[in-house]
Amino acid sequence: MINSTDILHGNILIVDDLEANVQLLDRLLRGAGYDSISSTMDPCKVCDLHLKNRYDLILLDLQMPVMDGFQVMEGLKAIDLDDYLPVLVITAQPGHKLRALQGGAKDFISKPFDLAEVLMRVHNMLEVRLLHQAVREYGKLLESLAWNDPLTGLANRRLFAERMSMAIAHAERKKTAMAVVYLDLDGFKQINDTLGHGTGDILLKMVAGRLEATVRKGDTLARLGGDEFIIALPEIDDADAAAKVALKVIAAVSQPYAIDGHTVNITTSAGVSIYPVHGEDADTLIMSADLALYEAKSAGKNTCRISQRTDWAASAHSPDEPTTLNAPLPTGFTLFPNTHPPA
Repeated sequence: MINSTDILHGNILIVDDLEANVQLLDRLLRGAGYDSISSTMDPCKVCDLHLKNRYDLILLDLQMPVMDGFQVMEGLKAIDLDDYLPVLVITAQPGHKLRALQGGAKDFISKPFDLAEVLMRVHNMLEVRLLHQAVREYGKLLESLAWNDPLTGLANRRLFAERMSMAIAHAERKKTAMAVVYLDLDGFKQINDTLGHGTGDILLKMVAGRLEATVRKGDTLARLGGDEFIIALPEIDDADAAAKVALKVIAAVSQPYAIDGHTVNITTSAGVSIYPVHGEDADTLIMSADLALYEAKSAGKNTCRISQRTDWAASAHSPDEPTTLNAPLPTGFTLFPNTHPPA
């Protein structure tokens, strides 16, 4: 909620070509307790000043030489793209009031000044402006919570699903491959049990930071929950390339962490699936990567495995025949080698 202290800290710019008016308004506002006041007598500087300082309120005289207040407002519109100009116009011409409001101004002050009216209009405009900003920031927060993990800031399941759908559609259209790397921290429960959940949360954020530094710019990194992370690798060349990414991630995560005076060591295991070899939809690819992750855990952890399971490849073999990456691929796709990174 906006309070009186917030309003008095509002960032104000006074724009008038007459020094006497600037000084009068400055003294009036400071006397009322406002503590962040700037001024200029050059209307040509207003847009640059606002771009730099993002004023909460601009007291703008309409009649100035070289550039009038209406022209200033047109320039401000290109800066405040949210269609909210924090402009309180000053005019001695009653006929200019409606035109100013139509031009984007939110209110007006008449000359000669009624000082009590000036203070009231400034207060009301700042309150509305700050409320508008608060609502906008709250909207951004809600949007972030809808698409991002609140602890790490990474993509959440919902955003990852959207990105996966886009990556698969792109791979299908371009006849290229993509990969999914499913990660699970080894022994994370023990960290929580011995050092506490607060340390566990810090560790998860640090792991997320290392993962972000490791993946490519076009990759999608998400936290699925708990200590599980997942990466979508679009336009990957082959299974070898996906395995190299997984091993790079494993190496990054395994470096020691310094948390609250403790040296924390943890590793991660990874499972990899490749489109279209291990599935042609997101759910199948994630399931295949999850099964490969289980195999990596069973192999001793701190390693990765590439999935050996695929519904369409299995249909080309007898039930007793092992399915490998050498199964026949759909027309137009590159054959991937049967690669297992070392444990």
